[in-house]
Amino acid sequence: MGYPDQRFDVNLSILFTELPLLERPAAAAAAGFTAVELWWPWIETPTPPQAELDALKKALDDAGTQLVGLNFYAGQLPGPDRGALSVPGAESDRFRANIEVAADFAASVGCTALNALYGNRVEGADPVVQDALALENLVLAARAADRIGAILLVETLNKPESPLYPLVGAPAAIEVVDKVNAATGLGNAKFLLDLYHLSMNGEELSQVIKAYAAKTGHVQIADNPGRGAPGTGSLPLEQLLDELKDAGYAGWVGLEYKPGDRPSAESFDWLPASARAAR
Repeated sequence: MGYPDQRFDVNLSILFTELPLLERPAAAAAAGFTAVELWWPWIETPTPPQAELDALKKALDDAGTQLVGLNFYAGQLPGPDRGALSVPGAESDRFRANIEVAADFAASVGCTALNALYGNRVEGADPVVQDALALENLVLAARAADRIGAILLVETLNKPESPLYPLVGAPAAIEVVDKVNAATGLGNAKFLLDLYHLSMNGEELSQVIKAYAAKTGHVQIADNPGRGAPGTGSLPLEQLLDELKDAGYAGWVGLEYKPGDRPSAESFDWLPASARAAR
């Protein structure tokens, strides 16, 4: 048990950001990792030119890295936005325009998990209307994911850092997951369990794991406080990941932490080099 017993991937949207996007897969590989994940890299557009999609695929292939998770278009992330699918008007339209683009790209690189960030509450918009729009868009996204043999992920964020995001507790995200699965009948909507966000919410992490491991499709970690590498805060991450494994979770654990003042490649000293390649 312990860290060497896990399947880790590196989130290239928060680690190795000192490098241009197309150089990050090779940098992750040089650090010993063979699996990576990404937020939607083109924050300005849901429909980038095919040449840019092809270039990213080539960078992943050339590095020998497997993309195991990809966000749908989520607006300015990092930045003020926390997704687009529940935001009426242009942002919802952008999300819809992105669904098939993201799914097709995921299929082209063998990625089987697509994360759909819910979006913030908007001043002047009825939350009931936003939630109805969200369900419509999540159903479309779930069907697109199913078309390529992928799962759809729904993520809980944390209220201190995302005060306008409505899914700030594990039960809120699980409720959305259940609604999407009921609406599609596909069963491919899953919970993205992020131990950092849940801890920032003050949730009892071991209880969340016991309650929802069976509905979890992806896990992400960072230590707390600080959102740094494991060992920089006070979360018992090694123990919590063992609890997830004991509860039946056998999927990926995304490293979604800030490297601090040092280069990203120097932030992995908590994990033996022999445990970094995908298994």
